[in-house]
Amino acid sequence: MGKRVLLIEDEPNIIEAIRFILSRDGWSVLTHADGSTAFDAVCAQVPDVIILDAMLPNRSGFEILRDIRARDETREIPVMMLTARGQQKDRDMAERYGANRFMTKPFSNAEVLDVMRQLAPS
Repeated sequence: MGKRVLLIEDEPNIIEAIRFILSRDGWSVLTHADGSTAFDAVCAQVPDVIILDAMLPNRSGFEILRDIRARDETREIPVMMLTARGQQKDRDMAERYGANRFMTKPFSNAEVLDVMRQLAPS
């Protein structure tokens, strides 16, 4: 497959779990943990897919998603929002800002892999 994913997440155990799941499937997994510089990381690396935590230090994933969708170079990148909070208002906000998918923690490995394969551009 050889697709590149940028995982914007600050929890080390989640980073390692997702890196393991996707690396075994042939993905190149880039990571970033700080909300204040996450959009710069997206622009610098322009991944095939982004996994974006809703709650990050220094800036929310929702704000970052809004910036991703506002810029021509990043607007079309598929984004899966990942959060420990699965409330309807969070789902609605993710949808309003343009998330392609929304997944709550804890997640199943198979579900992550399935969603990423669906989101990957052909």
